[in-house]
Amino acid sequence: MQKHHITVTKDGQPYNFEVADYPRHDSGHCKFEVFQNDRLVAGFDPDTQQILHICHNPGKLDEELLYLLADEIERYTW
Repeated sequence: MQKHHITVTKDGQPYNFEVADYPRHDSGHCKFEVFQNDRLVAGFDPDTQQILHICHNPGKLDEELLYLLADEIERYTW
């Protein structure tokens, strides 16, 4: 598992996250899990065209913020 730092901006406010990239064969995890202050806040799984979809949202993040996160994660080719 690799972790990467990303920042997304919503309404002029920056939000810092750490994204864990899990191998596809790991069970019990989304492909990408998102942490904020060392706490799991969201997870994403890619579809067959590598577009990310919300896997879970334990941090109850705003839907717009989740979409911004997905867009930012999709930009990376880890």
